[in-house]
Amino acid sequence: MSSQGRGISLQWLVALAIMLGMLLLGVGLAWQGYRGIQQTLVAATGDAAQQLGKTIDERARRLVDPAQSSIRLLAFNPTAGNLTQRLERLAQLVESLNANKMLSAVYVGYPNGEFLLVRRLRDPQLLQRFAAPPGAAFLVQSISAGADAAMLGEWRFYDQALTLLKTEVKPEYHFDPRQRPWFVEASARSTTVLTRPYVFFTTREIGLTMAQRSVDGAAVIGMDVSVDDLASESRDLRMTAGTEIAVVDDQGSVVAYPDLQRVIVHEGQAVRLSRISELGIPSLERIYTDLPQGTALQPYQVQGQTWYGMRAQLTTLAGQDLQVLIAVPAHELLAGARKVLFEQLLWTAVLMGVLLLLGGLLGRRIGRPLRLLADQVRALAGFDFSREVGVTSRVSEVRELSRVLSRMSGTIRNFQAITLTLSRESQLERMLDGVLSHLVDAAGVSAGAVYLFDAEHALLRLAASCRGEGYPEELRIGERDHEDLPAAVTQAMALQGHSLAVVLNDRSQALLGILVLQLENEQVRDEVHEPFRRFVEELSGAAAVAIETRQLIEAQQRLLDAMIKLLADAIDAKSPYTGGHCERVPQLAQMLLDKAVQADSGPYADFSMSEAERYEFRVAAWLHDCGKVTSPEYVVDKATKLETLYNRIHEVRMRFEVLWRDAELAYWQGLASGADQQALQRTLERCQAQLQEEFAFVAKTNIGGEFMQDDDVERLQRIGQRRWLRYFDNRLGISRDEEERFAGVPQVQLPVDEPLLADRSEHRVPWGARKPPVARDDPRNVWGFDMRLPTNASNYGELYNLSIRRGTLNDEERFKINEHIVQTIIMLSSLPFPRQLRRVPAIAGNHHEKMDGSGYPRRLGKDELSIAERVMAIADIFEALTAADRPYKAPKTLSESVKILVFMARDNHIDGQLLQLFLSSGVYRQYGERFLRAEQIDEVDVDYWLAQIQGTIFS
Repeated sequence: MSSQGRGISLQWLVALAIMLGMLLLGVGLAWQGYRGIQQTLVAATGDAAQQLGKTIDERARRLVDPAQSSIRLLAFNPTAGNLTQRLERLAQLVESLNANKMLSAVYVGYPNGEFLLVRRLRDPQLLQRFAAPPGAAFLVQSISAGADAAMLGEWRFYDQALTLLKTEVKPEYHFDPRQRPWFVEASARSTTVLTRPYVFFTTREIGLTMAQRSVDGAAVIGMDVSVDDLASESRDLRMTAGTEIAVVDDQGSVVAYPDLQRVIVHEGQAVRLSRISELGIPSLERIYTDLPQGTALQPYQVQGQTWYGMRAQLTTLAGQDLQVLIAVPAHELLAGARKVLFEQLLWTAVLMGVLLLLGGLLGRRIGRPLRLLADQVRALAGFDFSREVGVTSRVSEVRELSRVLSRMSGTIRNFQAITLTLSRESQLERMLDGVLSHLVDAAGVSAGAVYLFDAEHALLRLAASCRGEGYPEELRIGERDHEDLPAAVTQAMALQGHSLAVVLNDRSQALLGILVLQLENEQVRDEVHEPFRRFVEELSGAAAVAIETRQLIEAQQRLLDAMIKLLADAIDAKSPYTGGHCERVPQLAQMLLDKAVQADSGPYADFSMSEAERYEFRVAAWLHDCGKVTSPEYVVDKATKLETLYNRIHEVRMRFEVLWRDAELAYWQGLASGADQQALQRTLERCQAQLQEEFAFVAKTNIGGEFMQDDDVERLQRIGQRRWLRYFDNRLGISRDEEERFAGVPQVQLPVDEPLLADRSEHRVPWGARKPPVARDDPRNVWGFDMRLPTNASNYGELYNLSIRRGTLNDEERFKINEHIVQTIIMLSSLPFPRQLRRVPAIAGNHHEKMDGSGYPRRLGKDELSIAERVMAIADIFEALTAADRPYKAPKTLSESVKILVFMARDNHIDGQLLQLFLSSGVYRQYGERFLRAEQIDEVDVDYWLAQIQGTIFS
């Protein structure tokens, strides 16, 4: 940043000016609108409050007027003389109750003290209180004079159809209507009498009593009118959720309030109406005590909160002096005004944002070309050469500056691309194509070509070309041409002055090739020729180093591949019986891996491998058995059970020969002593026949072609117990290792009687210092091996080896065979493989693992094995099954091998899905046609075996 500090962007200066002006205007208009809406809302609420008082007054009238009409009609009916006649008119009284739901009871009082009341039983509490029978809808309570002029109380329960359900005599029920205020007042007047509101004792409803003297003057009709609905209706008339509304009489008693629990006050058994000061609503109490009646809506404070309230007079209820109190919380009343204010401010903010955006766009439009150029040049200064440089502007100076910067950026970008291509591209041909293409673009030339020098044939071969046609594939050069190679090349190509040729030399100045650029534009040839020549000559040095490096890498790659193949061939050549294994397995594995990569459906649809991964796999496949260089040939090639460095069956046969001679000696000795010749002859023949049979059995056992049964092992033990005399010391002419095995074995007196077949202590070779680190708990085991180690390194016992149940290898020898994979991993892990080959030890060393984790040497399971490692396992097994160069087994046909593989997949030893691909893709047959004998290639029922594998996978 310069010393003058950072300036203000023209774009944002214009935008901020517009935004600030809009901000002041919007805030002023919003506040003015808020004040106007506030005054309007207060005035409207005052009018609504006045209307609310009138509405409550009207609804109170609707409560009283129907009852007044009903009682006046009843007053015109003739008065019944006795209880029976009165009960006959019960339907008329019930109809009055049904016609007005606010009536809780209708009753008639008589001057002689008799009384009849009809009460509706709609409240479960009343039903329980009066012990009403099921289905009871009405209760008739009567006081009538009996025959002896005594007053008798009775209760009668009726259902909805006025069917009598139950009659109860109530001697304790006493009620004299003549003492009640409504009876006294109504008897003295011809008009309807209306009492003050009070709490009905029976129903706990708030209401008033209405009474009317009958026309004939013989009775007074009364009705209890409930005003509870007035309270519930006042709740529905609230202007806001927090509005408080109450109706009070002239003594301050609350007649109507939505919460009736607050209205009724219990004093022992009596109940009364709550006073306004007892209601617990400070906002209503303040209106009653401080606000004058009939005024407009006025603000006042209660407990720090602003309220608006008023008092309105009710003119109905037969002249009762009732008032309605209305209190509205200010925060609810003005919520709409605040909402409007918020919306106005929100719209102002939105408009400000829009104007800010428009101002920004206007400012950007003004300064965009210069700003873009500044950003592009800043990116170039920050080493970002990927962006295009250049703007469109009507200002000629800006347009010219844009063109110059664009050319500079293109040159830098092409130079960077050349550098990246030289450093990153591993293939020489692609590297040359890329460098040449970018160089042609940077120079503005029409075409170009790169020729590489072939020293063996003394000619230049075309390696890359760009935009040019007709370049010769080869240019032969003579000895003299080396003195001025560029001129010789341009002359041979007939380019003359229309081209630029630069020699490419390595660091030892040996000729690598030549770079040829073809020019056409006169301006390029005349004005830029010399600077461009120097540029190309300087760049050619980097290109030459890159070419030399690529050629060296490719040569090293070829050398590495040759050494790997040489090692594999040496392993095969080590044993005449396993020759070709290390060559066939990589090819079979590559065939199967290619099918997995090519699959566009199924489990391997998403499987892919880069070229580096493919090369890594090929290296691992060639080295998968490199550890076999440590495996003894006599073990790898062991064709018989007694074979070590030679077949020890010859020693056993020699002992049988000795026993044969002993039998003949016994015959002649018997003759010499005068024994019966015929008996001796029979004994000799029987003994020699038995020796022939037993040696034949031992020799057959030595082959290892059939499974050894328990009877065979027992017979072998019996034959081994035969005795023979050894006259010569077995410790003479032996090696140092053999002498060490005799250490601790006592010397015996010769001749010594020995068993024909024996397992002697010197046959067992301990591990000693050569014990391999394959046990899991071995501290030397850093590779994660998990293998069972035999007790001895070797066991040459004759009975021990001849008793091998299957094959020719004992446990110690089988471990030596399996140990080759341990040595493979150890050997490969010790090599400094580059990063792209870091998985070679795993791929090469895990092909004896099994999917169920029972393999060796690490007991890895399916999830721990990559697809490449599972491919190696199938390839190694299939090659071993079909190999025709193994001394210990006959080669198997394709069908036999496939069957074994399917069984192995069923036992979860190999990957069943890979085996499906192996069969369905035909890899097994392609391999067979290339490497197997004609008699091994038979028909394979692929569909059957695929079904078997499918069942195994999903079982």
